[in-house]
Amino acid sequence: MSWFSSLNSVSIDFDQSHLFFPRIIITLVAILAVVILVTNFRPVMRAIRSGRYQFFVKNADFFRLLATLALIPAYFWLMDFIGMALPNMGLGFLLSSIPFVFLMSMLYCHEKTRRNVIIISANALIAPTFVWVVLYHFFLVSMP
Repeated sequence: MSWFSSLNSVSIDFDQSHLFFPRIIITLVAILAVVILVTNFRPVMRAIRSGRYQFFVKNADFFRLLATLALIPAYFWLMDFIGMALPNMGLGFLLSSIPFVFLMSMLYCHEKTRRNVIIISANALIAPTFVWVVLYHFFLVSMP
C-alpha cells in the first residue's frame, strides 16, 4: 500500500528543479550532434583528404554570423541583469526576449519592407509575451 501512496505524492528539490529542462535540452542537443557527426563523418573526411573541404561556403555572410554570436550572449546577460533588478516576476525573460527576437529577425530579414518590419515587430512582442504568460502564469514556471 505504501508503494501506491508514494505515486500520489511529489517531492521537489527546489535547489535543483530549475535544471530539469536544461538537462533535457542539453541531452537532446548532444544526441543530435552525435547523429550529425555519425551521418556526415565519411563525406567530410573524403572532402578533407581530397582538398575540397571548406568550413565556410563561398560568400558567407560573416556580418550575420558575428552579429548572431554577439546577440546570443548579450541576450543571456540582459536576461540575468533584468532578472536581478526585477526579481521573481519573470520579467528578465520577457524584457530581454522582445528586443532579442526583434533584432535577430531584422538581422536575417532580407527585404526590410514596411510590412515585414510590422510583422517582425508584432512577432517580437506577441511570441515572448505568449510564452511568458503560459509558462509563468499558467504553469507557474520560475523564469529569470
